[in-house]
Amino acid sequence: MDFSIILLVINFLGFYLALSVHEFSHALAAYYLGDKTAEHAGRLTLNPLAHIDLVGTLILPLFLILSNAGVVVGWAKPVPVNYYNLSNQRWGPAIVSLAGPLANFIFGIFCLIVLKIIYAYTSLTGSNLLINFLILLIVINFVLMIFNLIPIPPLDGSKVLFSILPDKYNNFKVFLEQYGLLILIFFLIFFSGFLEVIYSYIYKLLNLFM
Repeated sequence: MDFSIILLVINFLGFYLALSVHEFSHALAAYYLGDKTAEHAGRLTLNPLAHIDLVGTLILPLFLILSNAGVVVGWAKPVPVNYYNLSNQRWGPAIVSLAGPLANFIFGIFCLIVLKIIYAYTSLTGSNLLINFLILLIVINFVLMIFNLIPIPPLDGSKVLFSILPDKYNNFKVFLEQYGLLILIFFLIFFSGFLEVIYSYIYKLLNLFM
């Protein structure tokens, strides 16, 4: 099999795994806070098939990978959450939202530890597929964590921002909810270098551990 095809498959697997961990964690946090909407929708699972969005997890990432865009972004199907069911109405939405980025951080650290163990006790080098896969998982998880903390709807950071802002800023919240997606698209188009900087910085940090 062509090595480039293998790398393409590895990219997709890493991306799907990171997204699945992210979405599952949203569902799990909502479940423990009293809302079972995600469970009833079959989203309380690590199975990537339950979280796939045709455009966000298939078409867009494939296009970015094949076009050598330098960065790969995408999304899974949003986990359904009924915030009125949460036991903590004040901070519940923020906790559910932060669960996704936190899970990506933990997953990324776990992969980093595994990578260090492999380097310490095996003779595998950077050309090995397992090493490449672990590096990819680390980078994707950390990028997903940082990207989702941007306080623009529908990203997770917006729920945290809304929980912190006092009621006098409700008009601003409504504005962000209405135009957040357009603002995010504008951000991705004109500030895509931000993601490239994140990618390169994470790779540089990885080199310190390898």
